[in-house]
Amino acid sequence: MSTKWLKNVSASLALTVAAGTVSAETLRVVTDPSFVPFEMMDQETGEMIGFDMEIIREVADRAGFDIDLNTMDFNGIIPALQTGNVDIAIAGITITEEREEIVDFSDPYYDSGLRILVREGNGEVTELDDLEGKKIGTKIGSTSYDFLVQNLDANDGVTPYPGSSDMYMALMSRAIDAVFYDAPNVGYFARTKGEGKVTTVGPLYEGQQYGIALKNGSEWVDDVNDALAAMKEDGTYKTIYEKWFGPMPEGM
Repeated sequence: MSTKWLKNVSASLALTVAAGTVSAETLRVVTDPSFVPFEMMDQETGEMIGFDMEIIREVADRAGFDIDLNTMDFNGIIPALQTGNVDIAIAGITITEEREEIVDFSDPYYDSGLRILVREGNGEVTELDDLEGKKIGTKIGSTSYDFLVQNLDANDGVTPYPGSSDMYMALMSRAIDAVFYDAPNVGYFARTKGEGKVTTVGPLYEGQQYGIALKNGSEWVDDVNDALAAMKEDGTYKTIYEKWFGPMPEGM
């Protein structure tokens, strides 16, 4: 057996191991492109931007993996994790007991809740009870849809939409009476494209926490949690938060 042959085998094995390592460190990440300001497409660059996008890129850098980022409708995200078609998802995903049975979650990285959005000048809707019997838009697969169905007796008018832009357009075109959805998203729309046309009303309902979702049994949960903790400790999280939402409340 020649020395040259052994060297060639060793080199081949080294390349195989190296390639396997690179492959293992590139994780398939998915998001929903319509949940502003958490994730949205920059029309000029074609790049996904937003609060979640900055969070996951910073987490990946600190945890030691690269990301292969793709988008899909929100209602397909949890099933994609279940089947193992993706490794990680970040899309303003509320941590729930039902979801925790089928996927792993990081520690919470954002405190949220649900809010009502109506057309400017609508004095008929000021709280949840006023939505009884009304036409209400929400998002397919969201906790806001579940909340409405569970808490309204007359819920026949609850309409789930595939994307947040669809339900906002329906509200402004008077196809529905109100939108009920995640507070930061409706608040952002009211301050930007909907300014002067729509407004948020009522309190914050069902306090929620968002988490980064990983496929069940993922080896990356601890690394992701360590990265999030370090970001909060050194002020990086606060910098990203205030870029997208303004001054960060105390205690976050």
